Amino acid sequence: MSLRYALLALLRVGPLSGYDLQKQFQVSVGHLWHAPDSQIYPELRKMENDGLVVGEDQARGERGTRRVYHVTPEGDQDYLRWMEEPLPYARVREPANLKAAYLEAASPAAARAFLRDHIRHWSGELEQWEEELVRIDARANPMLMRRIESQDPEERDRTVAFKRFGYEGLVARARAEIAWAESGLELVDRLYGAEPVATA
Repeated sequence: MSLRYALLALLRVGPLSGYDLQKQFQVSVGHLWHAPDSQIYPELRKMENDGLVVGEDQARGERGTRRVYHVTPEGDQDYLRWMEEPLPYARVREPANLKAAYLEAASPAAARAFLRDHIRHWSGELEQWEEELVRIDARANPMLMRRIESQDPEERDRTVAFKRFGYEGLVARARAEIAWAESGLELVDRLYGAEPVATA
């Protein structure tokens, strides 16, 4: 259901076509809630069936059309209700932690490779999210600018602050994952001895 509210968050700023919604999703809310493009159109159809959005066909070029989606009053109410309700947390399903709990079955080389891959992955995420924080602070994020342009001036600082807060959580998660994997490499060294030095 979170995909539904991620889409509503984007559409509440203003109408978007499915294609534009996909693009905006990738560069904004998609950092917080990943969903492949193949899930977005089916969810939009469900939202339209549920009366949360309405699609309007608009001319595109001489012969083409595109469907532009608007949030309905019911969709707006549903979004605001979701924001007021407690979040239903799901039980953890974390493949890296599952694998780590059974690393005794792996060779030391495989264990180290797994942990280094984990560090590489989360270092990439950290870099991306720290760059996004810079864009937020500079108010250079296009979707954020679109949001705050539609708001009263006194609401804008709050919007930016909460946007930053969401990304600060992602940065903290990435740093914690990197530190965890680094401690895992130290554990492998303690249990199996230092990694042999490669000779040419």
